[in-house]
Amino acid sequence: MNQKNETTVDLTTSSSYKSFLESHKPSLKISSYFFVYDYIFKNFVNKEITFVEIGVLNGGSLLMWRNFFGPNARIIGIDLNPAARKSESDGFEIYIGNQADENFWEETLKEIGEIDILLDDGGHTYKQQVVTANCVLPFIKNGGLLVTEDTITSYRSGFGPKRYTFMKYVKNYMDYINLRSSKIPINSREIVWSIAVFGSMVVFHVDRSMASVEAKRIRNKHSEESEIDFRYDDNNLLKFVYSNRFINLKKYRLDELTLVKFLLKILTHFPKNQTYKKYFEING
Repeated sequence: MNQKNETTVDLTTSSSYKSFLESHKPSLKISSYFFVYDYIFKNFVNKEITFVEIGVLNGGSLLMWRNFFGPNARIIGIDLNPAARKSESDGFEIYIGNQADENFWEETLKEIGEIDILLDDGGHTYKQQVVTANCVLPFIKNGGLLVTEDTITSYRSGFGPKRYTFMKYVKNYMDYINLRSSKIPINSREIVWSIAVFGSMVVFHVDRSMASVEAKRIRNKHSEESEIDFRYDDNNLLKFVYSNRFINLKKYRLDELTLVKFLLKILTHFPKNQTYKKYFEING
């Protein structure tokens, strides 16, 4: 059931929006982003951080971030247009180069060093966003963020092949995060602890220690009562599998996970299991 959202939010309450207005040079932002900025960047304000933004031509956004983070922040701009170097006169470090070029990142990141926050507001093509994320993530400090804006381009034409959209790259990374389990051995990417998705914005939270924590089932104590598992009680086939541990898996050279995956594939073809497909339709 669709319900109309009557809630209104006052943009003037946003501190990043105030910094945006205080910048004496022009810049362009999406109105909904400011509340996200306030939320994800609040712990970095007035700290000695290294902040990098891609896409800074007129320099207005760099001044905005200086206002927002405070004088202790090292603010760096990256742009494809050499004219962006004019912001060096305002005390900013500027690098000129193509964010879709791995060689550019290799050279530039060596000079910049470790980064607390990188904000990708560049060209928004899939290649630009994916190459940037892949090259930059290893240089983000623990507790730092990679923020990719305008991810709505993954749902539009003209930004690259649909097989390789940025959001499919994000989905792939989310799969790696979910596969951190003692039950599913896999060579996971132990850099990103979590991923947050906002309106047309994706935030990678980097924490190598937390990302490498082993995910295994533990109990605080064993129950003295007989435990009955009803997880799959509404699915007769899975209920049979999990209630009949006597199945000789070794005989068929199948581990339990492989068998369940196989059965789930079969189940997807059953008509009754398609009744919830409406939840996978964006406009549903």
